[in-house]
Amino acid sequence: QVQLVESGGGLVQAGGSLRLACAASGLTFSRYAMGWFRQVPGKERETVAAISWNGGRTYYADFVKGRFTIARDNAKNTVYLQMNSLKREDTAVYYCAADVRVSAYPGSTDYWGQGTQVTVSS
Repeated sequence: QVQLVESGGGLVQAGGSLRLACAASGLTFSRYAMGWFRQVPGKERETVAAISWNGGRTYYADFVKGRFTIARDNAKNTVYLQMNSLKREDTAVYYCAADVRVSAYPGSTDYWGQGTQVTVSS
């Protein structure tokens, strides 16, 4: 059974930083591209960043370029999202997913985490 467990969310002031982690189990982690996504109530889920199986390719949404960094540690079965210079509009539930496309469109995957709330205050 595939499990993706996000952690690291919380409340932070605008301009601050957070690092999200997503620990994977039940799959051969190093074979899969991973991604981070976010959603606010009433809006569509949007892709934040994605990374290929070996970290050689990455994708970032325009609204996080230069501020967020996606990375992975295949030895730890974990993908990270370092978020710097956070803005109020980054407030959302952040989800990780496995077996995604390294692009703006994740494709159809059944492997999603439960999400972690990130709240940025002014």
